[in-house]
Amino acid sequence: MSEKTYLAVNDWLIDAGGGRMIPVIQDKKYTVEDYYNTSEDDHVELINGVFYDMAPPSRKHQRISMQLSILIGNYIRENNGPCQAYAAPFGIQLSADDDTTIVEPDISVICDKEKLTDRGCTGAPDWIIEIVSPGNPAHDYIRKLNLYYRAGVRLYWIVDPDTESVAIYDFENKELIPAEYSFNDKVKVSIYSDFIVDFEDIKKELQV
Repeated sequence: MSEKTYLAVNDWLIDAGGGRMIPVIQDKKYTVEDYYNTSEDDHVELINGVFYDMAPPSRKHQRISMQLSILIGNYIRENNGPCQAYAAPFGIQLSADDDTTIVEPDISVICDKEKLTDRGCTGAPDWIIEIVSPGNPAHDYIRKLNLYYRAGVRLYWIVDPDTESVAIYDFENKELIPAEYSFNDKVKVSIYSDFIVDFEDIKKELQV
């Protein structure tokens, strides 16, 4: 996801590139309620009280997201699993105690249904997948990495369409150095006993 930092000017939130504006209350950290009061046309995430703009995803990004969502959804359905998978846009308030952060991961898998609300999810998902956009890879590799680890996400995948690579962070087992894979590899999903994602199949879909 590419990033824009917003500036508050005369009760309006203006992106640094001079793009669209959304109304805000000045002199405060923005909260989850401010996030939900933005327009449906404003694709933003809120991290530590600051809004970040989310650029529209590329076609390649969307193809990967769709293929992964189908694979995960089919696995859960075939195994009668308790988890549910959601693709962006789907708001995740990582902690009920922190009302200054709400993110929209590309794919979220949530196994505790008590965390699900009409608005989205309150609490850390079990598995998050982010698909990197070229505008600001640091958003996924650094900022969100730290957020997800602290929040208690069990498994974090970063899929990079440009380098055709996958970085796997198994936070549940305290593995802070990622396991690295390519789009030629089969990758086991550590939160399940028998789920393997074949990225070569996804790579073939990208060539259609």
